Amino acid sequence: MWKGRMSDRPTAVVAGAGIAGVMTALALQRKGCRVTLIDRWEPGHVRASSSDVTRILRMIHGIDELYTEWVRESRLRWLELQEEIGTVLFVQCGALVLAGRNHTDWEDRTIETFNRLGVPHFRISTEEVRQRFPQFRCEDVEYAIHEPESGLLMAKRSLVQLAELFRREGGKIIRARVTADADERLMLDGKPLAADIIIAAAGPWLGDMFPRTVGPLLQVVRQDIIYTSTPDSTTEYDARRMPCWVDHGYGAYGTPSVEGSGVKAAIAWTHTVIDLDNADRVVDDSVFHRTRQYVRHRLPGLVGQRAVDQKACQIAMTPDTHFILDHHPEQENLLILGGCSGHLFKHGPMIGEFAAGVALREWGTPERFRLGSRNTLSIADSPSGR
Repeated sequence: MWKGRMSDRPTAVVAGAGIAGVMTALALQRKGCRVTLIDRWEPGHVRASSSDVTRILRMIHGIDELYTEWVRESRLRWLELQEEIGTVLFVQCGALVLAGRNHTDWEDRTIETFNRLGVPHFRISTEEVRQRFPQFRCEDVEYAIHEPESGLLMAKRSLVQLAELFRREGGKIIRARVTADADERLMLDGKPLAADIIIAAAGPWLGDMFPRTVGPLLQVVRQDIIYTSTPDSTTEYDARRMPCWVDHGYGAYGTPSVEGSGVKAAIAWTHTVIDLDNADRVVDDSVFHRTRQYVRHRLPGLVGQRAVDQKACQIAMTPDTHFILDHHPEQENLLILGGCSGHLFKHGPMIGEFAAGVALREWGTPERFRLGSRNTLSIADSPSGR
C-alpha cells in the first residue's frame, strides 16, 4: 500500500498519453492521486502507436491463461467505459482465427485454454467458414476458431474520449516532451520531474529514454496497414456481417469496415525497423503491394476495389512479447510501462488498473513483466493481431 499519511494525496506524473498512459492516469486519479499526464502530442495523434481507427479485441493467446483472462475482464471494462462515456468504443463483431494447414499448434493450444477457462468459442470447419463467412477464401485453412464475444475497439476515439474523461475527473494534461538525462532521470524543461509516483509510458520511445535499462529489450518495428474500399451497394464487409480475423499462417490480421472505414488488413513484418523521429508515416511500396496481394488471396470479393486509406505506425516488441511493467532499478518511484508487442491496446483497462496498483505498492509485479527476467518465447508464437 501507499506509505504516505492517510490524509495525503500522492502526486503522480505519467509520461505518455497512449492507451497504457491514459488508462494508468485514469486509474491513479480514481484511486485518489493528483495526476498529471504529459505527452508530446494530443491523445490519438497520428504518430502515436495507439492511434488508427480500430484495434482487434480477441481472446486467443495460445496457452497463456493470464492474457486470456485479462482480455475477458478488459472486454467487460471496455463495455462499462462505453456506457459511462456514452459513445461506441467496442463493436462486438466477433473474431475468426484461421488455422492454416500443417500449422495449427497455436490454435490447437488455444482451444485447450478456452476449454479450461470456459471461453465461448466454436471450432468450425472450412465448409462452415464458407457458409457463415463467405468473405473468406479458405482452401488453405485446416479449420477456424470463432470467438463470438470478441470484436474491434475504436482506437483513436477511445483515446480521445478516455483522455477527456480523465480531464473531467480532475486530471491535468500537458503537451510537452519529456526527456531523460545520462542517469535515466526523466526531465521536463531541463528540470527533473518531481512527483511521488512517476510512470514512463512512452511506448516505442522508451528505448531512447532508457538506453541502458530498456533499450536492449525493445525492437521497434514498422507496421503498415491498408484499408480497402467495400464494393458498391453491399454490406457484406461491414462489421455487422463480417468478423475481425487473425491469419497466423500468413502473419496477417484485419478488421471489417466500420463507420465507412473500409476493410483493414496488415501483414506483421517484425524485422522492418522504423526511425521514430525521422521516418515519414507513409506505407512502404513493397509492403503495400504484398498486403494488397494478401487481400486478393484471402478476400476475393475485394479484387478490383481501391485502397482508400493507409497507416504506417510502430510496435515496440520485447524478446518474449510480454509487457514491461517494473520499477527502474535505480529509482524506486519510477515505474516503466510498455513493450506493447502489438497486443496491449485491448488489455488497456486491466493494464491501467494493474500498473496503478503496482505504482501504489498495492501489489507486486509478476515475473513475466520484470525488466531483469525475460524469457525467449518466439515472437512468432504470439501474433500481434492489432
